[in-house]
Amino acid sequence: MQRAARLHALTEELRRGAERGRTADQLAVRLEVTTRTVKRDISALQSAGVPIESRAGPGGGYFLDRAASLPAVNFTVAQAIAIALALAMNRDAPFAEDGRAALAKLLDVMDPESRRRAEEVGARVWVRGSAHSSSAIRRAIEECVERRRLVSLRYLDDDGVRSDRRVEPHMLAHTGGRWYLIGWCRTRDAVRWFRLDRVADAATTSESFEPRPADVFGEPPRDAFAVR
Repeated sequence: MQRAARLHALTEELRRGAERGRTADQLAVRLEVTTRTVKRDISALQSAGVPIESRAGPGGGYFLDRAASLPAVNFTVAQAIAIALALAMNRDAPFAEDGRAALAKLLDVMDPESRRRAEEVGARVWVRGSAHSSSAIRRAIEECVERRRLVSLRYLDDDGVRSDRRVEPHMLAHTGGRWYLIGWCRTRDAVRWFRLDRVADAATTSESFEPRPADVFGEPPRDAFAVR
């Protein structure tokens, strides 16, 4: 993890810790670094003006002043339920786990009564269905799409035949009730659509690629639209 990303992750861990705080050992385990690195990063954040307090003794640790670090959130209960419902109906969608993390942050900063009402109303809204692809596979594909890295796929075709592919992941598309990865398959040297629920395994690689012209992949249907 790069230092900038680690500092952000550390701040988020302290924010989620709220009044319980986090010890150096807990942060080290969560971030997979040494306690010495944690203490150095805490010092750097404090020097940059992040309101982190350290307390010694039993029950001590590091604490983030949430009131000083978070803006006011004015989401209504209905808006929070709408976000939760969208995520529940699309549990298998790309970046859904990031969406759930964002929802958790939203609930964390809502006032207690609004949070209680959101949980009570949410318990009365049901969605039936289950996810089809593993979170590990989705996360690997998402990372490669975001960072423009080749992704290594193990894929099952219509006949159940398994093949290994190296793919430039250019787009993610939802059509016909299914999610697809659209990319340039280096193995076949052509554009291919991969159904995410047929990906048996996916791994990130360190090899980057330059985006190909959009017209290589054809025009989307007239009723399709991009997420903005």
